[in-house]
Amino acid sequence: MHPEDERYKHLVGKALVVPMSGGRTVPVIADEYVDMEFGTGALKITPGHDPNDYTLGKKFDLPIINIMNKDGSMNANAGQYDGLDRFECRQQLWTDMETEGLVIKADPHTQRVPRSQRGGEIIEPLVSSQWFVKTEGMGAKALKAVEDGDIKIVPQRFDKIWNNWLTDIHDWCVSRQLWWGHRIPVWYVGETGEDEFIVARNEKEAREKAVANGHSADVVLRQEEDVLDTWFSSGLWPFATVGWPQNEGVKGSDFDRFFPASCLETGYDIIFFWVARMVMMGIELTGKSPFSVVYLHGLVRAADGSKMSKTKGNVLDPLDTVAEFGADSLRYSLVTGVTPGQDIPLNMEKIEANRNFANKLWNCCKFVTGNALKDLSDEDLASLAVSGPIEQEEFDSLLLPERYIISKCHTLVASVTQDIEKYQLGAAGSKVYEFLWDQFADWYIEISKTRLYEGAGGGDNIEEAQAARRVLVYVLDTSLRLLHPYMPYVTEQLWHHLPRADAGPDQAAHALMLANWPQMNDNVLTTSEAAVAQFESFQALTRSVRNARAEYNVEPGKRIAAVIVARGKLKQAIEKELKSLIALAKLDPEQTLIYEAGSEEARQATQVESVQVVVQDGVEAFLPLSGLIDPEKERLRLEKRREKLEKEIQKLAGRLQSKGFVDKAPADVVEKAQAELAELEDQAGKVQASLETLTQ
Repeated sequence: MHPEDERYKHLVGKALVVPMSGGRTVPVIADEYVDMEFGTGALKITPGHDPNDYTLGKKFDLPIINIMNKDGSMNANAGQYDGLDRFECRQQLWTDMETEGLVIKADPHTQRVPRSQRGGEIIEPLVSSQWFVKTEGMGAKALKAVEDGDIKIVPQRFDKIWNNWLTDIHDWCVSRQLWWGHRIPVWYVGETGEDEFIVARNEKEAREKAVANGHSADVVLRQEEDVLDTWFSSGLWPFATVGWPQNEGVKGSDFDRFFPASCLETGYDIIFFWVARMVMMGIELTGKSPFSVVYLHGLVRAADGSKMSKTKGNVLDPLDTVAEFGADSLRYSLVTGVTPGQDIPLNMEKIEANRNFANKLWNCCKFVTGNALKDLSDEDLASLAVSGPIEQEEFDSLLLPERYIISKCHTLVASVTQDIEKYQLGAAGSKVYEFLWDQFADWYIEISKTRLYEGAGGGDNIEEAQAARRVLVYVLDTSLRLLHPYMPYVTEQLWHHLPRADAGPDQAAHALMLANWPQMNDNVLTTSEAAVAQFESFQALTRSVRNARAEYNVEPGKRIAAVIVARGKLKQAIEKELKSLIALAKLDPEQTLIYEAGSEEARQATQVESVQVVVQDGVEAFLPLSGLIDPEKERLRLEKRREKLEKEIQKLAGRLQSKGFVDKAPADVVEKAQAELAELEDQAGKVQASLETLTQ
């Protein structure tokens, strides 16, 4: 009873007869654990069959009585119900209490009933002998390992959870009543009973200890039938798998070579159940922390962020996903979706997009090997093999696009390497994706065609073509090495098609998985800020012309005239890459001119009625309107557009002028209509301005 419950205060210290027990009595005690408002406000404590009651029983030193056998039947402590099944006993007990007039009333009450995950049977709390491991000392060592920096947890915020678990630690119950697992290394002495036991590594050692304790050599020893719990067995993994304890201290053994390990990668949800147990046992049994870094990834969740559950029907089968999109697409989606310690919502659209990236990568390699390297001799192919970073002398001899893509490639290597070393795996993988798709495929491969094919505006310079092949192979090879941890299958397959120094009859024996990670020579400057800046201006110029084409609805295949005005070295750089600009922006080579900014030639060339595109400081583009549009067709299109806008404006303005609409409609609806009218009037003004330009 609750100590403040006035109804029962006079009973504290007295004894009550337990109904249907044959006269057994229990003491009346007071404790704040009891809820006065629930039921009668009085609680019957059964320390032998309820976890919370067990705690109260220990607190008040109450006797622990077990009334149930392990098969769910009642034992002799149940008195007249001895032998009955648990469910039969409950029904009979209630019937007997009703017969004796002991039932006050029956109220429905929903409660949580524990069930076996495997078989679905109701699990009954039952006090039994279990083996425990003392954890206070081991927990303190594991705490100190993180506090001292011997172990680093990524992300660091989980240090707090680590500390919470290990400072409020209880002895660890390691007994499990299963038919498989590591049997607990305890031997009981004698044919019956559990009063005397011996802990040993094996039966031989147990017998030696028994003899040392005064027993005969043929004494009966019975090994404990319980097995160690899963987490105890798993806690042995870091050192038991490499030969502990047999090879402990043996030079050159697996234990000597591989323990301690460097990094453990696992989910944050088992930071205590597994990670802490490995650390506690590793330090306790070997004297060393089993690893130096604990990387905690997030949990994979459904697309809406909810937990995957069979009952919800939102579980994604990885085998089905692999069958549809490929293993690499799923792997890349999971790894790049990782922010340490954050859950990963997984959706099919993301996996499909990464499948498309794998296809893009395949097509890039197909272009390089099937087009750029086509018909080359074995000697020429061997000269393109990548054996290390491009040296400064070769880098300086290259043209602007080649220097740019190599500079970006080397920056990528440094950035990805740094991210991986800092365990920012998602960021590293995303950077490789962006480089390959946005820079290599969309820009450099297209520019390389002007070096390789005559029909693309170039291809007549053997040295430029050779340099382009060298850079294509170099950048693709480096990118495949960076991407390999994320997409091992497709990168391994593609890498074997690239020229390599070890290529030959046995080239299949060499794997990308065993190849060197890209190494940048710090003594050789193979990046150029100037090259990057100049090429980014070239990119901006190309995009501006493309945007103007789109704005004026220029037919995709039509080539247009352009006047480019630039300053100094930037003008020289654009002049050298004029064929690339012509190819990428679809310009007319005979009507594309470049002038120095501020010159008289530039002033005269820009007098023609043109669309002026200000790219950035130092470069402008002027696109003659006569080349962009057919004046008559454009006039008809604009007049049709103006007519449509005028009708929409007239309709909306009339609505806003209606007193009934303005007075009765909600304020937000009126404001939205006014904003729409302003937008339509602005569009109409722009159309009128374009029409006036055409008629001038």
